[in-house]
Amino acid sequence: MADSNSATGSRANTVGDEDLTNGNGASSTDLPELERDNAKGVGKLSQNILPHLLNLYNCKSSSPDYDFYAPNATFEDPLMRAHGVKQIKSAFYAIPKIFTEGRMGEYHVQEHETSPGTGEIRIDNVQHYRILGQQIDMKSLIRLQVENGKVVRHEDLWEKRPLWDKETVRVPLVGRLARTSRRGNMLFTHLLMGFGKDPKAKVSS
Repeated sequence: MADSNSATGSRANTVGDEDLTNGNGASSTDLPELERDNAKGVGKLSQNILPHLLNLYNCKSSSPDYDFYAPNATFEDPLMRAHGVKQIKSAFYAIPKIFTEGRMGEYHVQEHETSPGTGEIRIDNVQHYRILGQQIDMKSLIRLQVENGKVVRHEDLWEKRPLWDKETVRVPLVGRLARTSRRGNMLFTHLLMGFGKDPKAKVSS
């Protein structure tokens, strides 16, 4: 893809943990419009997607946060390959079941809009997880393919490495096995997570 600073309709911005909150955990959509636009600098393609995507990675998601996906969207990382919104929900609802902490740290957004509401968003980021007292810090490249304002494909490339499949490894059979394994992991997770069932809302005391 052409460099986003030179491509027409593209822009790149660097933002951090607090850039989409007001310091009290409120999302950018809760901020005054002028302050939000000036401080965040997020382009039109990602401005309605990014706050909800952060909720997914920060283990704070609820059902409305998945509305930015198209019904037939796919999500894929080195462990899972999800088809459809319910499977994507299972993939992200499972994170806090495994990790005691999960969040996205600093990130850098690039977007290339080919037509209104359509294009690609790339997010260079660092993800932080904690499991069994051990801290895991992982660089990642998130790629979102957007059509008519909805994400149709979501890839999370850990350490910015391509996903293993028959086109990216020397031995095509190894790539096919890796892809099949990701699909199997997803179906098993989907079963454990109640087939994408939304968690009950917490009742404040």
